Amino acid sequence: MQVMQDIVSAHKGGSPVGIYSVCSAHPLVIEASLRHGEATDSIVLIEATSNQVNQDGGYTGMRPADFVARVYAIADKVGFDHKDILFGGDHLGPNCWQHLDADEAMDRSDVLIDAYVRAGFRKIHLDCSMSCAGDPVPLTDEIVASRAVRLCKVAEAAWKGVGGEPPVYIIGTEVPVPGGATEDLDSLAVTSPEAAEATIYAHKRAFEGAGLAYVWPRVVGLVVQPGVEFDHHKVVDYVPGEAKALSRFIEQFPTMVFEAHSTDYQNPSALAALVRDHFAILKVGPALTYALRQALLALDMIEQALVAPGDAANVRQTVLDAMKGNPAHWQKYYAAEGPQQRLDLEYSYSDRIRYYWAQPKVEEAVAKLVASLNASPPPLTMISQYMPEEYRAVREGRIGNTAEELIIHRIETVLSMYSAASQAEAMDPA
Repeated sequence: MQVMQDIVSAHKGGSPVGIYSVCSAHPLVIEASLRHGEATDSIVLIEATSNQVNQDGGYTGMRPADFVARVYAIADKVGFDHKDILFGGDHLGPNCWQHLDADEAMDRSDVLIDAYVRAGFRKIHLDCSMSCAGDPVPLTDEIVASRAVRLCKVAEAAWKGVGGEPPVYIIGTEVPVPGGATEDLDSLAVTSPEAAEATIYAHKRAFEGAGLAYVWPRVVGLVVQPGVEFDHHKVVDYVPGEAKALSRFIEQFPTMVFEAHSTDYQNPSALAALVRDHFAILKVGPALTYALRQALLALDMIEQALVAPGDAANVRQTVLDAMKGNPAHWQKYYAAEGPQQRLDLEYSYSDRIRYYWAQPKVEEAVAKLVASLNASPPPLTMISQYMPEEYRAVREGRIGNTAEELIIHRIETVLSMYSAASQAEAMDPA
């Protein structure tokens, strides 16, 4: 994927540019991302994770080819050029099959990688850091690297079979696991340069030993912990001084930058500082669906004030009922009971509510809400009360007073911080 290599080259050439990665399968988040890409005349990198999209359907019910088809359909709807969309696969490896022994888990990982590459994904995160049944905990760098190389061989074979641009690769993983911390956080240990070096050289040796030295220049990113994270109700902000040694370490590798996960909810200045400090690939996911939730629940409150109780869509209550009826996606994350549990369900930064928007009853409620408010648009005074940023956009003529535009604008307020941080002119020279 030449675009990714060009971004890395520009960054290494002294221009503090980067790219943000949209990690969501929600149609409105994807639409907002493509609309924002059109407005800013930029490429859009959209990623699917292994538990979200895989050969068995993942929790979205989509296989890799289905995900690509969905994104392209939305692109056609908004008039966004397919060539300006990049597809990435996140945490591709035995993540979904850790309960199996390593042989079976890796066999399934082979199928996963092959399906992603054949579907058109060209940014591939080779993540074999998780222990499978019977494995030592944690795995050594050598075991992780040898498994990553195995998957890289599958990816290379799949690419050569279907053609197109060659894939680029990301190695390494972050702590804690994807989706945000489940425990309270006050601070985080930044990855040490020594740990980063061990990961890089273990992988480099494994690539060379497997006859993949020619691929190594396409390993464009290393996932590390720069000291950013969020738990249910707190955010650990980026502190540049604490990551100074790590930041300087990567400067010796001309084809590689850092990839930063869990950058959700960081302030704009922190996002810009991350890019400046070589964490040039910024991942964002829960913050986007959190913005979606903000918009939907605000519109729900507007509807409750405008519509007779028997006619309301009751989105808030419908999605909460869905969560309580099927707690599989949040139960191990939210341990509290009573009022605190409801607070977590509705408002947690980890945004486990995002797993329920695709439930049929919830989708029906959202569709009813949108149709109701489009048929009888709410007065500006109510938009001002519940969605002040969208109110300003409507008053200034930047968006219309429709439910879809109000929702998409709320998501774009998050995207705008990431696109600004990824551009050289957005950087604080300090």
